[in-house]
Amino acid sequence: MHFKGNIQHTLDLLLLQEDTDGDKKITVEDKGPRSFEIDLFEDNNAFAKAYHIQGTYHLSNFLQELALEMSQGKNEAEIPLWKIEELPTDRINRMIRDYFWDDLTRTIDKKGLSKILTDTKAGDSVQRMYVPVTDEQGVAYYSSLKKDFPNLEVVILPREITPEYVKSINSKPGILSLGLENQQGIPFVVPGGRFNEMYGWDSYFEGVGLLLDNRVDLAKAMIDNFCYQITHYGKILNANRSYYLTRTQPPFLTSFIRETFEKDTALGKEWLSSVLGIAMKEYKTVWMTAPRLTDNGLNRYYAQGIGVPPETEEGHFDDYLASFAKAYNCTIQELVTKYQDGDIHLPELDNYFTHDRSLRESGHDTSWRLDNVCTDLNTVDVNSLLYKYEADFAYLTATYFEDSLHGHNSMYWKQKASKRKSLMDALLWSEEARQFFDYNMLTEKQTHFESASNYLPLWAGMCSEEQALAMSETLMVELKEKGGVAGTSRNMAAQIPEDAVQRQWDYPNGWAPHQMMIWQGLKNYGFKEEVEELAYRWLWMITKNAVDYNGVIPEKYDVVSATHKVFAEYGNVGTEFDYITTSGFGWMNASYQFGLSLLNVELRKQLDILRDPEILFIKKQ
Repeated sequence: MHFKGNIQHTLDLLLLQEDTDGDKKITVEDKGPRSFEIDLFEDNNAFAKAYHIQGTYHLSNFLQELALEMSQGKNEAEIPLWKIEELPTDRINRMIRDYFWDDLTRTIDKKGLSKILTDTKAGDSVQRMYVPVTDEQGVAYYSSLKKDFPNLEVVILPREITPEYVKSINSKPGILSLGLENQQGIPFVVPGGRFNEMYGWDSYFEGVGLLLDNRVDLAKAMIDNFCYQITHYGKILNANRSYYLTRTQPPFLTSFIRETFEKDTALGKEWLSSVLGIAMKEYKTVWMTAPRLTDNGLNRYYAQGIGVPPETEEGHFDDYLASFAKAYNCTIQELVTKYQDGDIHLPELDNYFTHDRSLRESGHDTSWRLDNVCTDLNTVDVNSLLYKYEADFAYLTATYFEDSLHGHNSMYWKQKASKRKSLMDALLWSEEARQFFDYNMLTEKQTHFESASNYLPLWAGMCSEEQALAMSETLMVELKEKGGVAGTSRNMAAQIPEDAVQRQWDYPNGWAPHQMMIWQGLKNYGFKEEVEELAYRWLWMITKNAVDYNGVIPEKYDVVSATHKVFAEYGNVGTEFDYITTSGFGWMNASYQFGLSLLNVELRKQLDILRDPEILFIKKQ
């Protein structure tokens, strides 16, 4: 059976009755009767019966389906009853698979350029495209589009891109070109909302979801775009915006390549060899040279740049800058202007902004773990990721290339991985605390900062069995909260001054990449019950918020209160929409698909009825 009726008329009646706060959504905060009568018809369109849609969740499903029908230019809707009554996990899974990925897909070509150039980051009426001088095809193609885009300004980047050059164009922001194939842009998936470009580590996690949803085409395309970035920009960029040219992101390329190829080996060894060669170039030129390679043999994040990072929200640095402004007897804005213009020289500020850019390069923007100290740290996360590079190179070389690829055999890479593990065990592992910690090269001590990133060695597969057992137990005590794994522990939160800025990557917030890597890490070592519990907690939180709040799936969550109503820097992307979200948020979508794949049948049933994890797992606490 299905509903059949005029979309606009039905929508108006539904909102008038149920959307009592006027936000074009039906949520638990509305005060309507939570019951709406519709007519149902048989498949032959014969009237069947009157039907009352009951409850916030089913009413919001109906609202969303009406909106989808309207978005297709229809006046009359035919909505099957099963879509209104769909189980929550089935609905979220289907929306991600059938709608969200496509809505988040972009291309930088004639067809897709307007969607890329006309977002909130454009800066002014000029639509700028920056194209590397080394990309002759791109230069010719984008220059040819000027007749179609009157406000388009194509800027050819110099062969050598220096921090000074990047600072000189910060007042003229624009998008950076990506790959072309047959005069069409190679597609990529964006995170969503204001993040309307291809981001570094977001893309890998989005790729995990894409592969689960059999979108190998998009996963491969994103790898090809990463290879374009390494070839023409020298690194995988924080994102393809002009002000990110001196900054990379956490390294996930080999994992992305390995998982995509093993999903579909028909991609061919020629493609695999090519992209691995470019990944090896990134490993050697970006990570295994100074300043990211340090004297002790381990790595750090180190983003170059000059001045104040231009992408930050207004007032972001005011707390730190206030004392400098007071010393110079001027306002903060006057201080920033003088500093940016070079009228005053402040080495302490130079150092602070280098730490800040590097913190953003780590992807953890921002966290008290890295604030004003990032470049002094051999972090657990970046060294775990590089161990995974070395292990992947070894495995792929031995498995697919008869143990010889681009001048190296598998033993070459295994020795590098073994050396890194030895150094991490010596400098980063704490037997007493039963986890890895970031290592401060200046103090020559571990930071003892409890963070979800401390557990990434599990994901990389570099732990001994004894370390893995210890970490699994510590994790479930320090970081497990009602809605999943917190970014940092409640112990760390207690040490932060009460009047300090709430950093979005810290307690009580939780993030998709941490969940996904920790689940996979625990799975690597056979901790099935822990994987299922943590995945259930995270999915329960997402599902409950989606059920209660009109299908919302935003960027971040407070895992302690299990809510998407997060009050931290930068707000929460993905909460502002009318009627329906057609995109969710990139790595949140992926975490949902991955989490569902880890749950057994019984846990999925419990998830559909939203059984509270604190009750479900009470016996294990």
